Amino acid sequence: MTRVAAVDCGTNSIRLLVADLDPATGELVELDRRMTIVRLGQGVDKTGRLAPEALERTFAACREYARVIKELGAERLRFVATSASRDAENRDDFVRGVVEILGVEPEVISGDEEAEFSFIGATKELTGTDHMDKPFLVVDIGGGSTEFVVGEEHVRAARSVDVGCVRMTERHLVVDGTVTDPPTADQIAAIRSDIEAALDLAEQTVPLREARTLVGLAGSVTTVAGIALGLPGYISSQIHHARVPYATVREVTERMLTTTHAERAAIPVMHPGRVDVIGAGALVLQAIMERIGATEVVVSEHDILDGIAIKTAEEVEADKRRA
Repeated sequence: MTRVAAVDCGTNSIRLLVADLDPATGELVELDRRMTIVRLGQGVDKTGRLAPEALERTFAACREYARVIKELGAERLRFVATSASRDAENRDDFVRGVVEILGVEPEVISGDEEAEFSFIGATKELTGTDHMDKPFLVVDIGGGSTEFVVGEEHVRAARSVDVGCVRMTERHLVVDGTVTDPPTADQIAAIRSDIEAALDLAEQTVPLREARTLVGLAGSVTTVAGIALGLPGYISSQIHHARVPYATVREVTERMLTTTHAERAAIPVMHPGRVDVIGAGALVLQAIMERIGATEVVVSEHDILDGIAIKTAEEVEADKRRA
């Protein structure tokens, strides 16, 4: 077994996975998986900079993760940073802090690389199944960006666009520092317009409508699934590979866009850090399903984080063979 640690630092959350890879089967055995909402992308769309308080929240999570990685004895750590740190003018402050705490430099990957990792993580369990029609369209709805990847066993085309739950919320729902609750019809229309423009952009590169199975990743999608299933709490095993019909996604989206902060916060599966951004995230998912005519979305708890771990473990195994 090869033990590795992977960190995915996005616009809204930072996540850790420590896992063993069985070199004989290629199976990834999870040892520890955790997520912290740090809102690293707070204000980046407006200011172009990472806020000091957002950096400190992220570094606090990194210190916790460093402890877990040391206790479990991972052979190698790979830290991947996505949209917010890619866009920020003061990204060097972020890099220095991560190096001091975890001893590795974060890889600020491109949107296309982000999409490839997501595809690997999301489809590894699906490629050998008969009940999933190919090609897959893997959609990773993040805080600052959304990745689209079409492929069968491997990536055929990928595109990242700057539409995510945090970015859309901050751009269209925040007025004088406060999130409109619930949003107005004009605000929702403005978000929808941005999403449609982003889908037009994605379709220039990725044949979205060729997809036969839509696979949805990340917190907005898993939260919509948890709400759709009526779960009494966030139960990962029930959310993973759940199939949510389009009509249900539309109903949940409507609910998220018409309820108050308190009503959304009272939903059992809702993470406190998603209460204000879930409406925009759900709207992104609904618009994607409408664009491609998807009758359902297959929800995956395995995503970019798993893809990072798989690729890192494979690299460790390759290094051992060369040694």
